[in-house]
Amino acid sequence: MSAQRSPSFLRRASALFGWTRSSSVLLGGFFLIVFLIIYIWWPLAEEALAYVDWSGPWWLYMDWLLVGIFLFMSLTIMSRADLRRDALIVFVGTIGGLVIESWGTQTNLWFYYTSERPPLWIIPAWPIATLSIDRITRFLNWSVGKMVKGKEEERKPAPPFPLFPCLYWCIFIGFYGLMLYFVAPTFDKSFTILSLLLCALLIVTPTDYRMAVLTFLAGAGLGYFLELWGTTRQCWTYYTYQTPPLFAVLAHGMAAVAFWRAGLLIKFILEKANYRRLWQR
Repeated sequence: MSAQRSPSFLRRASALFGWTRSSSVLLGGFFLIVFLIIYIWWPLAEEALAYVDWSGPWWLYMDWLLVGIFLFMSLTIMSRADLRRDALIVFVGTIGGLVIESWGTQTNLWFYYTSERPPLWIIPAWPIATLSIDRITRFLNWSVGKMVKGKEEERKPAPPFPLFPCLYWCIFIGFYGLMLYFVAPTFDKSFTILSLLLCALLIVTPTDYRMAVLTFLAGAGLGYFLELWGTTRQCWTYYTYQTPPLFAVLAHGMAAVAFWRAGLLIKFILEKANYRRLWQR
């Protein structure tokens, strides 16, 4: 009887978490990256483990915030995984994370306790977080879709209010103003000028108001916990010494939008290239 229940339980659990064939591969790659980071940068891991008193009540010394973030991202990246689509997300997240970390550390907007500019061990965290943000955004989009569909079924005669366009301009104009204030000490850096121009270009060319707003909220939501952990543990420190600064939290939302838009652009280019190749045949 238990043998019959076990497969049924596993099927229900897989359906609940959205487990696909790609999920196992993606999770295996995630754990492999974590293992490689610990192995290659073992002195850093050893230093972190030294804070735990393993001979006593070790659970009082555990970094439960880090454990919670790790478990949350592990579960979210498995949900509705698709290697073909997720490969592009990983690629964009990796390149984008490297660019952002290079900008921040080279301009001294923030610095790491290892004094690396940027540290290579932090780069893999960007594609992992980007995958997690993708899942959060899709869940938010599904939830909003259900709410909109429910209101449409009520058949109310009142015209729909342009909620997401209004939210979009309020959020992104407000963020850009905050960005100008935060990065003002580095206006003389070409890296900062390029970053400001890129953000301005992304903001004034919206492609999908709803997805942009939801992606920003998802990125900022996850970014808060990542920044809270990193700044309070002094893994990285901003020039303002806030733990964390509001700009850093919201910047994760802007980065998520930039990565999403970059992914759309790459897909468009690949589709056009493939179309031309088929046409030439």
